[in-house]
Amino acid sequence: MRLQREWQPSSTSPVASSGNDLASSPNPSSTTSSFTGARVTIVVIHWNDPTRFADALDLLERSTSPVRLVVVDNASEPNHVAELTRLLEASPLETTLLEPGANLGFGPGANVGVRHWLRHDTTEWVGVIPHDAQVATDTLATMLEVLDRRPEVGLACADVGDGCTPVIDPYLGGLVLPSEVTVGWETAAYPHGTLMLARRGCVEEVALTDQTLFDERYFAYVEEADLGIRARELGWDIGIVRGASVHNPFMGPGQAARDYLQQRNTMLLVRERSGWWPGVFRFWLTAYQLVQGLARPSVRPPMYVAKARLYALAHHAQRKYGPPPKSLF
Repeated sequence: MRLQREWQPSSTSPVASSGNDLASSPNPSSTTSSFTGARVTIVVIHWNDPTRFADALDLLERSTSPVRLVVVDNASEPNHVAELTRLLEASPLETTLLEPGANLGFGPGANVGVRHWLRHDTTEWVGVIPHDAQVATDTLATMLEVLDRRPEVGLACADVGDGCTPVIDPYLGGLVLPSEVTVGWETAAYPHGTLMLARRGCVEEVALTDQTLFDERYFAYVEEADLGIRARELGWDIGIVRGASVHNPFMGPGQAARDYLQQRNTMLLVRERSGWWPGVFRFWLTAYQLVQGLARPSVRPPMYVAKARLYALAHHAQRKYGPPPKSLF
């Protein structure tokens, strides 16, 4: 096993590095993971939870399809970074630990790992997961078996077991409908982020400036829907491999931050991808739901934080995106 540890700034940070600097290596292939037979590089977004990451790592180590591992640590506390490093050093996988030096969020953190993969790795597929995703040992092999028969697929995700398929409504944003497939391929509007695979050719085509896969304004949540729209506009197919299991029983960050991000980012998605009028409709629908929840608590959805929704409306109107307000954590 070899652990590569690198200071890896975000796309908006000045370049700095320590230790083995892949970007300055005269022969990048010699400093990149060469785990025998690996067809997938998994990018893990980690923040302050090495205990749950240890469970995720154990399953990846036992994957029937060998993997390479890139872990992006979003400025965890020093004791958590130390434990994370210990886990990676003890792993039989060849791994890279990237440290942006700030909590970038899920999408921007994934961009750091995907950019590293594009520049220094050779696998056909890159996967993106949160640090607590539990990927069944046969999931990657099952997905690759299906995807090998579908060269038109650019983005695919595993099956979270909810029986739902992601769709996008031009006025409401990302939604789910009951699935019509139990085993094998099912077309979807976008992949969920619990375990998403992206083909190299698709990533290279849909990437934004500086090899950025996800729109970093989203920070976390809804960025997969935006990515799905961009990929489909370029002709790539997207879907779910039913029967390829992944679970994520833990939710984070706190409810207020999640509600804020879901509401703000949905308004951003609708305005950016559907146009001015659907954007106005979605804004006023969010405002109506905020007032309705205050007046009639019995109709509130399971995730409803009035303060978070008020912030979401205000910040969207101001075009203020990125991380949630610290008061919501």
